[in-house]
Amino acid sequence: MTTSEQTVIAPGSWTLDANHSSVNFTARHLGISKVRGRFNKFETSFVADEAGKAVIEATIYLDSFDTGNEQRDGHVRSADILDTANLSTLHFKVTEPVTVAAEFEVTGEVTLGNVTKPVTLDVEWGGVQVFPGDQKQHAGFTATGVIKRSEFNIAVGLPTAMLGDKIAIELDIQLVEPSA
Repeated sequence: MTTSEQTVIAPGSWTLDANHSSVNFTARHLGISKVRGRFNKFETSFVADEAGKAVIEATIYLDSFDTGNEQRDGHVRSADILDTANLSTLHFKVTEPVTVAAEFEVTGEVTLGNVTKPVTLDVEWGGVQVFPGDQKQHAGFTATGVIKRSEFNIAVGLPTAMLGDKIAIELDIQLVEPSA
């Protein structure tokens, strides 16, 4: 199946196809290698208007942190790093509606605990295609960006030589067209 170049999307509230979406991250460890992982639980809101502009929000549940290593994941969830007992979610919200194009930027605010910072994501639009399984239009995109853990008071006691300050984020999101 080929990807459509269509960037005009139907107005309404598109729903997340969680089976075909992921929220991934990469962090430097000891300055010499990268640790990759994902968040297994997240939600999105993508509402397009008649002009094709979209309002986007996303919530990531931090306790769904997963690198495939239970011991490391437990440590990252602890108060030493993410402190998921006190910080349950990371929330992203665009600051103004965006127009979907082949490539575009999404500027918004990330809130983690009581800290809110601006973040810009680079987005590559995958297009719109009918999914044979449900016969509905599905839209897809990949968004990438970087946040700094120091700006969100994450693992403040760990030097950047141990855990890099920059955390690369990659979202592969597939949405299902609004119901008629």
